[in-house]
Amino acid sequence: MGKKKRRPRRSFTPEFKAEIVELCRRGDRSVGQVAQDFDLTETAVRDWVRQAEVDAGERDGLASSEREELAALRRENRRLREDVEILKRATAFFAKETR
Repeated sequence: MGKKKRRPRRSFTPEFKAEIVELCRRGDRSVGQVAQDFDLTETAVRDWVRQAEVDAGERDGLASSEREELAALRRENRRLREDVEILKRATAFFAKETR
């Protein structure tokens, strides 16, 4: 048996995701059926529905804006740690030079 070929990663607009979530919320089709109709993975559609519920305050979790802010803060934190490491190395280097 051969392995199932992975499909390339796709990105979707927020409008498209909102449309898919709305189709799922109407209740006339299951999440699996909506995913199949639009050639999406069921997991992705479930994640979009769950995130929409969090954003609407219907479920506990991080809202989309909070997720974006957290990601930005983590990037900044990583950059600042790198800067501190560079400064530590420079301080050590110049401390050797002055002795």
